[in-house]
Amino acid sequence: MYDFVYSAPAAHVIFGKGTIHQLPAEISRQNLKAPLILSTPSQVFHAENLVKVLNGKVAGTFNEAAMHTPSHITEKAVDYAKAQGADSVISIGGGSTIGLGKAISLRTGIPHICVPTTYAGSEMTPILGELKDGVKKTINDPRVLPGTVLYDVDLTMSLPSELTSYSGVNAIAHAVESLYNRDTNPVTTMYAREAIRNLATALPELVDNPMSETARSNALYGAWLCSACLANGGVALQHKLAHTVGGSCKMPHAETHTILLPHSIAYNSPKTPEAMKILAEVLPGSDGDPIKGLNVLLAKLKVKKALKDFGMREEDIDRVAKIAVSNPYWNPREIEEGPLRETIRRAWAGEEARADL
Repeated sequence: MYDFVYSAPAAHVIFGKGTIHQLPAEISRQNLKAPLILSTPSQVFHAENLVKVLNGKVAGTFNEAAMHTPSHITEKAVDYAKAQGADSVISIGGGSTIGLGKAISLRTGIPHICVPTTYAGSEMTPILGELKDGVKKTINDPRVLPGTVLYDVDLTMSLPSELTSYSGVNAIAHAVESLYNRDTNPVTTMYAREAIRNLATALPELVDNPMSETARSNALYGAWLCSACLANGGVALQHKLAHTVGGSCKMPHAETHTILLPHSIAYNSPKTPEAMKILAEVLPGSDGDPIKGLNVLLAKLKVKKALKDFGMREEDIDRVAKIAVSNPYWNPREIEEGPLRETIRRAWAGEEARADL
């Protein structure tokens, strides 16, 4: 056994099927009266459903949450929350909406309740990434952690197959990095094993049978564990690259994570033998090689494998590499611009990851 430090997240978690109907009781438990409901423009129907569940007892709805939490949207939402007299925020959706809820809560001090509808994993973490002037900056602050997270399997049943795959691999990225981050500990390692095993099994099944309640439940359970890993295990190269590419190239978050994950694992593999061993055990089709296992998983999910498919230009490669090198997160392997640039190039081109750098 090695020395470690573990801090348990303080969030109150409600997990199950049909749990959205427990929301009025949760609001009452916290003595709240006027929650502001948050969503993206494309998920207004989720916000409207919450208003019905709460019998219209809300401060209002704000439906402009956007990818990467742009600061100007946050400022507008904060002004609206104050004008409406909101005493709390309820974010329903994926990482974009949850990020906005975190940003509002941080600036105002009002409680934040999350209702995730994807597997993104932001809901259990004290991490907030915000985009300002074309640069995405990330903070880690206990005040950002939502107080309550309500997981309802029913809300994921209509998640499109493609989004299911990208969001699920995004979640896996959180668990992977907890295996070799400097804050690695036995608890998050246990979570990561269970999380990756559940998602790696459930996600391919959902490609063929998206209405499988068992697979949906297992995927959401795995995603919760992944987010707990992220909350306790910290982040490294994978998240640095995803934040840099996403913020500077205006790329979709989950898709960027999905494409980069096998490449960041390959980059770090020489310095993370124990993590590679665990990943090989929980990724089907690995045959002892977790990079192969992840490539197999992505093939089963039929996802795109090239950053260029989502708008990143070849001339962005050098700029992204320089940004990542200039202000790196902690990483088990030293960040070297040459090998890192080639890692990014391979992800841009859609080549299969390989550990030869």
